[in-house]
Amino acid sequence: MPKTSLKPAQLDFQPRPTFPYNPGTTAQGLVFVSGQVAWNHEGNVVGIGDVRAQTIQTLSNVVAVLAEAGATPADVLKCTVYLADIRYFQIMNEEFAKVFKEDPPARTTVQAALAEPEMLVEIEAIASIG
Repeated sequence: MPKTSLKPAQLDFQPRPTFPYNPGTTAQGLVFVSGQVAWNHEGNVVGIGDVRAQTIQTLSNVVAVLAEAGATPADVLKCTVYLADIRYFQIMNEEFAKVFKEDPPARTTVQAALAEPEMLVEIEAIASIG
């Protein structure tokens, strides 16, 4: 089964990132969601300074990529969460728990510098639909 690019309408905004970027891919029953940030449908970062708002938007983007592949949060095996400041962990975790309600995926959370200074959270995921 060849690799299929996942480009949900929610993330089909202009201007697109100027670097090689694909919101996600799927092949052989696996779904790989690229690191999603708090871009809205217009390509703007939402919730400047508000980690809760950014986490909600970021998770919405993750779910949109999953849906494009026919997956749901229940299919997610592993997430990696990047926080601009680890002190945001509790707020991010509260919103994460709303999306991954039962049998949550394996997860790693780290503090990291993100692509733009306004970005506070980035989340990537791997799911199985096979």
